[in-house]
Amino acid sequence: MKVTEFLKNQYRHFNAAALIDAAEGYKTHLANGNKMLVTLAGAMSTAELGISLAEMIRQDKIHAISCTGANLEEDIFNLVAHDFYERIPHYRDLTAQDEEDLLNRHMNRVTDTCIPEMEAMRRIEDTVLKFWEKADQECKAYFPHEFFYQILLSGELEQYYQIDPKNSWMLEAAKKNLPIFVPGWEDSTLGNIYAGHVISGDIQNVHTMKTGIQYMMLLADWYTQTAKEESTIGFFQIGGGIAGDFPICVVPMLHQDLQRTGVPLWGYFAQISDSTTSYGSYSGAVPNEKITWGKLGKDTPKYIIESDATIVAPLIFAIVLDL
Repeated sequence: MKVTEFLKNQYRHFNAAALIDAAEGYKTHLANGNKMLVTLAGAMSTAELGISLAEMIRQDKIHAISCTGANLEEDIFNLVAHDFYERIPHYRDLTAQDEEDLLNRHMNRVTDTCIPEMEAMRRIEDTVLKFWEKADQECKAYFPHEFFYQILLSGELEQYYQIDPKNSWMLEAAKKNLPIFVPGWEDSTLGNIYAGHVISGDIQNVHTMKTGIQYMMLLADWYTQTAKEESTIGFFQIGGGIAGDFPICVVPMLHQDLQRTGVPLWGYFAQISDSTTSYGSYSGAVPNEKITWGKLGKDTPKYIIESDATIVAPLIFAIVLDL
């Protein structure tokens, strides 16, 4: 039995039904000639979402991505150091001493998975620093994802690949030159490393790395050029936080701050969330709240699945891919 067939047979109510509705809405949105932006919060790359996300990119089911700096880099960490990762299924039972032991072994834990500092982060640092310094010396500036695109397409990391390259969503994005927006990139391992190299003087111009404001300007240009009255952009949000909050604001900015007319609202909205609305969490706000901010319209198809994104996202992607 196909995955899609199984899901449609079994997933009939509550969050299960919302999953089906969101997936079918995603397919309808694309079938009508529209585009889709996907946002990645949390540690989706370390959860190896790239296995399904890369295929979505290959099949043109995703047309832009907004993600945290962690998700941007952690897909590459996994690409070059997968065999050195360690899984700790009983992570809830770890003592403070157990955690310190992991620290002493340079194993950085993300829930049940430890990222090896030396094989992942420091290996990437050695390579990316060369690209940063070259751009700095040439008085050029690039976005964080553009530096990664340069590195991946150069083939310099191929000798270190430890997974099937087709499961790296960043590698697939680089091949397509997919628009990526990374708000708050400095809140990431490589962001901290970059700051360190600026402080130490290895990089003379801090603006060798383009900023979040420039990302918003890039997003505004992309949205204006891509979204038309007859072809809107959908918004598929995995988790919450800045990865989702940053890009969805481009629409009211275009309308209210730039006074541009003829720019459509987001044409589809779905979010996989485990946040709680009553805590005042923007990430947990029901979709209708976004109507009051000029992001969605009353007739925009809206879905929310309150569940674990590592479970839900691959299933929705499976339906969209007709697996």
